Amino acid sequence: MKKPNIVQLNNQYIKDENIKNRYEEEKTRKRNRLMGWILIVIMLLFVLPTYNLVKSYINLQKREEQVVKLQKEYKTIKEETAAQKTLAERLKNDTYVEKYARAKYYLSKEGEVIYPVPSLLPK
Repeated sequence: MKKPNIVQLNNQYIKDENIKNRYEEEKTRKRNRLMGWILIVIMLLFVLPTYNLVKSYINLQKREEQVVKLQKEYKTIKEETAAQKTLAERLKNDTYVEKYARAKYYLSKEGEVIYPVPSLLPK
């Protein structure tokens, strides 16, 4: 392999050009560094609101689940309340009270024999 036959001159013009090139490189490096910091700041400005948005969305999902759960609970409680009101209305009737007491508490008249059948219990 041959060595190249290029010889660099070391005069004032070459030195000035080298200094100018170093100055331009330093200027470019500073500009790139500034642009990097600006990019980092912009990314932070977008990341923080995005984080808050995701956090709010997760809270919203949890609340929606709670609403669905509470609506189901409300429906069951409403049905239970309606059943209790119906029972209260029925208990105003003396014949129903007698049947209810016989079935639920196994009360009987003298001389009667009671055979409990769970499916016949009044509700």
